[in-house]
Amino acid sequence: MSTSRRTLLGAALGGASTAAVGLSATPAHAASWQLKWSPSAWSDGLRAFETVEDDRADSHPAGAPHIRPEGDNWRFTMHTVDRDTATDRQRQEVTGLRTSAGYLKWLPGQTWRVTYSMYIPSSLKATTTFTHIMQMKQPGTGSSPIVVQSLRRVGGDQTIELQLPVSGILVGRTPLDPLHDRWTDVDFQIKVGDGTSGSVRWILKSGGTTLIDKSRTGVDTFLDDRVRPKWGIYRSLGDTSDSLRDCHLLLTALRGYQLV
Repeated sequence: MSTSRRTLLGAALGGASTAAVGLSATPAHAASWQLKWSPSAWSDGLRAFETVEDDRADSHPAGAPHIRPEGDNWRFTMHTVDRDTATDRQRQEVTGLRTSAGYLKWLPGQTWRVTYSMYIPSSLKATTTFTHIMQMKQPGTGSSPIVVQSLRRVGGDQTIELQLPVSGILVGRTPLDPLHDRWTDVDFQIKVGDGTSGSVRWILKSGGTTLIDKSRTGVDTFLDDRVRPKWGIYRSLGDTSDSLRDCHLLLTALRGYQLV
């Protein structure tokens, strides 16, 4: 990763290092973020993740692999011909945080944080239906997402947003255009909790500028078993804005922390 990318990511971390969601400004104990996951694309590759969902329906073998390491980055490629097992949508995603000791489990009462940088080219557009580039879910099929970071058209404008579908809450939304064709630092924090015992914080920075910093407390961030992150491109084919293109997403400097 270039020096400039490391500098930007360091700024994103420093700007929120003391602002854990769901905690008072003066905690009774000296809780701190402990680094639990720090994979490298060039050395760990796809072994950094618990599972890889690359063209599950084998719809486009000629385009494989759709998910691969590329230098210091993980690249997710989506072609307009790609189809998931549900043929009304497309999915190229990875799940989970794998370490040498196994994968990390996010459980009720725990507070976790992931930071990374993402590159969204202008070909990856917001759509009138869902286009998710990060999700938090219960493992297994058929369950609703708990958190989604999505590219959505609102009144014709392209935006990026964070929603909590289980709670029916929009955490925040900001224009997508300033993120296109450049690196953006993401800092996402979650306290895993059922009912109203959960909380989240979502920060996006680009070029040293904070684009959005939104938090919600007293929200539902748990369904069952555990919470597992997902990254990649997962989008509906029902878009009515003619925004579906061959595209890709790049991620780098993925880090996972637990508040202990």
